[in-house]
Amino acid sequence: MNRIVSMLAAAGALLATTADSKTLRWSAPTDIATLDPYAHTESFTTSMLHHVFDPLVRRGRTMQLEPALATSWKTIAPDTWRFELRKGVKFHNGDVFTADDVVASVTRLLDPGARARGNLSQVVRAEKVDDYTVDLVTKGPYPLLLNDLAGIYIMDRKWMEQTGSLKPGNIGTGVTTAASTTAIGTGPFKLESFKPDAGTTMVVNPDWWDKPQHDLTRIEFKPIKSDATRVAALLSGELDLIAPAPLQDLGRIGQNSAFKVIEEPSLRLIFLGLNQADMMKSAPDQKNPLKELKVRQALWQAIDLEAIQKRVMRGKSQNTGTLVAPPVPGYDKTNDTLPGYSAEKAKALLADAGYPNGFKLPLNCPNDRYINDEQICIAIAAMWSRIGVQTEVKTESRATYFPKQDRGELDAFMLGWATLPPMDGFSVLSALLTAPKDGFGGSNPTGYTNPEIEKLTREAAAELDETKRRALLVQALKVAKETVAYIPLHLQPVAWAARQGVDVPQFPDEYVRLWFAQVK
Repeated sequence: MNRIVSMLAAAGALLATTADSKTLRWSAPTDIATLDPYAHTESFTTSMLHHVFDPLVRRGRTMQLEPALATSWKTIAPDTWRFELRKGVKFHNGDVFTADDVVASVTRLLDPGARARGNLSQVVRAEKVDDYTVDLVTKGPYPLLLNDLAGIYIMDRKWMEQTGSLKPGNIGTGVTTAASTTAIGTGPFKLESFKPDAGTTMVVNPDWWDKPQHDLTRIEFKPIKSDATRVAALLSGELDLIAPAPLQDLGRIGQNSAFKVIEEPSLRLIFLGLNQADMMKSAPDQKNPLKELKVRQALWQAIDLEAIQKRVMRGKSQNTGTLVAPPVPGYDKTNDTLPGYSAEKAKALLADAGYPNGFKLPLNCPNDRYINDEQICIAIAAMWSRIGVQTEVKTESRATYFPKQDRGELDAFMLGWATLPPMDGFSVLSALLTAPKDGFGGSNPTGYTNPEIEKLTREAAAELDETKRRALLVQALKVAKETVAYIPLHLQPVAWAARQGVDVPQFPDEYVRLWFAQVK
């Protein structure tokens, strides 16, 4: 009986697919954090919202920067860029896109309350020249402005005024607005419904300003946290695509002729953050051992990265000793060296630091954001416990985990970074390794500061000579490595699985760009 029910369910799914073959149904282990594009810095949410919103410039199929809502640009002064805007564009509610929308959007993002404020750290203000011309004024010469703008989505000023949403939301502080649950953009798809933890549907925007390269009429997204359930839904015909696909199931899926596995290298680096304030977050009356360099070195040397790579990541990850991926400006192979696993050397470092008997340390991690995130943290906890650091693993959903991290409440925690939106080492330096002020340090909850990194980062922000600029990035990342600002682990793989007939290009930033999807 159970077999008959399963066969009927699969047949029903197949018939549903045939009836509307241009609907793409897909799933990921996580969900959209918010519909407010400035209330977060999480790339999965950013990639989802890109279907609804357009930026001024965007990344094309080969990741090159190309015109979007802006048709052209030029620098008219060392600190001023002028953008000519696309005419004839409408928001999904019919409002006409003009320079007023760009000014209102940039002003909203530059608000100190915006969680994504650091994504446009070098912009001072936006100025309207005429209805279709806007100037962006920066703090000085800044070569990465176009890179940054590729991740900045333009919102509807009239709608924001009508709904009281001119001020941004913030998932870290819990501030919400109408934009947290409603998205009105100019993008290739319109939001039809958004039900947190249940599903999101989008329908094609027939009035999109660009020529579609997809053939979809509808997107149905459903978050499924369980790997096994997600794979079963794909294999039964309930889904067309899962991204990511669990590493442990890639072989089984690939052996089924009705499905295919898509794998590409990723830019996303997984690492551990360490509280470097004077006192512990978990025990505010206790002196913080993580502030000692030798303690941080010991924790790094106690991690058997090869074991994690082979057993937890199924050989698919790439171990790293630096904070950026090889294709990213700022990467240098001399920085990409590992300390080498040695529990004995780690114990000696702890003893030298004054902790021969170790100490207690909570390790906080998400369980639904990165590939095998919970398993990685469990493995690291066991390794740290071997050197006397009594490690308690605390895992939870990203929905509650990241706000705690943002507020700086954690002592040791997992983080992933793909250097987005600029795809440049400056992203790591300006967001994670500098003090939170003047638009810098927007994602630095550890209390880490270093005068040399501060100096080098600000010099890199204004350096127009690309060779010199990259040298500044390399030197700053070298200092970060030497001081163990963070503990790098690996570059995680990008692995998707889809039924045959579904063609979706894969990108190293892990964005799922369904405006390139074809469904047969």
